[in-house]
Amino acid sequence: MNQPNGSIIKLDHGSGGKAFQNLLHSTILKAFDHPILHECNDSAVCTIENCRIAFTTDSYIVDPLFFPGGCIGDLAINGTVNDLSMSGAIPLYLSVGLVIEEGFDIQLLNTILRTMNKASSYADVHVVTGDTKVMPKGALDQLIINTSGIGLVQKNLSISCGNAQPGDKIILSGTIAEHGIAVLMKREQFQIDTNIQSDTAPLNHMVHHLIQEGCIIHSLRDPTRGGLAACLNEIAIASGYGIDIWEHAIPVHPDVQSICDLFGYDPLYIANEGKLIACIPPQDADKALSIIQKEPFGKNAAIIGEIIETNNNMVLMTTAIGGKRIVDMPVGEQLPRIC
Repeated sequence: MNQPNGSIIKLDHGSGGKAFQNLLHSTILKAFDHPILHECNDSAVCTIENCRIAFTTDSYIVDPLFFPGGCIGDLAINGTVNDLSMSGAIPLYLSVGLVIEEGFDIQLLNTILRTMNKASSYADVHVVTGDTKVMPKGALDQLIINTSGIGLVQKNLSISCGNAQPGDKIILSGTIAEHGIAVLMKREQFQIDTNIQSDTAPLNHMVHHLIQEGCIIHSLRDPTRGGLAACLNEIAIASGYGIDIWEHAIPVHPDVQSICDLFGYDPLYIANEGKLIACIPPQDADKALSIIQKEPFGKNAAIIGEIIETNNNMVLMTTAIGGKRIVDMPVGEQLPRIC
C-alpha cells in the first residue's frame, strides 16, 4: 500500500539524529500530546500524590549480540538505569520484555539473562516483571529486548535538558565512541590489533554521589545514539542557548581515534553506553568534576565546554588550531544496530 506523500520508515529514523527528530515531531508528539512527553528527556518525571516518579522505556537491538565489553543483556539493563539517572532519579525496579526469533538457542538466552542479572545487581535495581513473545523464523533477527524502569526523584530536584543556563560548564564523564567502535570491530571481523571494549556501565551511583555532595545540576544526558554531537544539540535545542566545546579537551582513546581516522568516522557522532554529559553552574563545576573522576566509570572525565548565550542554539567547536566548526545534529546513523 502506498504511504502518504511516498513517506516510509528508514533506518535513519532510528538514529537519534535529524531523521529521528523529524519523525518524533511530525508523528509521535502529535499523536500523544502531553507536556511531560514534549520535554523529550531520557525519562519522564511524574508526580503521584506526594511522590515524584521517573519512568522510562527503551528497546535494544545490537549486531552482534555479544561484543567486547558486554552483550545485549547488560546493555539493556544499564541503558534503562542510565535513562532514569539522567533525571536524577534513584532507579528501583525494571521490567524486561523479550521478543525472540523461533530457533534461538536457549543456552544462549540463559547466558544473556545471567548478564542481565549481574548488571542489575551491580546497579542495585530489581527486575520485577516482564513479558516474552516468540516470532516465526525469519520474522525477526534473533532477539529484541525491551526494558522499562521506574525510580524515585527528590522533591526539589529539577534536572532537564531545558534547564541548561549560560555559563554552565559541560562535563563529559570519559572517553567517547568506544561502544560503537567495539561493536563495529566485532561485527565486521576486522583484523586490527586493538583492545577497545564497549563502555556499557550503570551511571546511577555516579549521579547519586553528585546529588549527595550538594552539586547543582541543571542538565544530564547520556550520549547514546547519535553520540556526543546529538546529545549536545538536544541540550541546545531544549534550552534555547548555544554551546561551545573545545576539541583539545574532549577525551578520545588513541585506538578509537586511529580507527575513526582509518574508516572516516567522527567520534563525536558514535554511540556511547556508559558516559554522561552534565551541565553544571561554574561555581560547582570543579567539585563535580572531582567527584566524577573518583568514580569507577569517570576517571577520564573532563570539562569540555560551556553553555553560551547567542541568537541561535548552535553547537560550535573550537578546534585544536583555534578555528570554529559547527557540530550539527547527525542526519542518520553512521553505524546501524549498535544499541
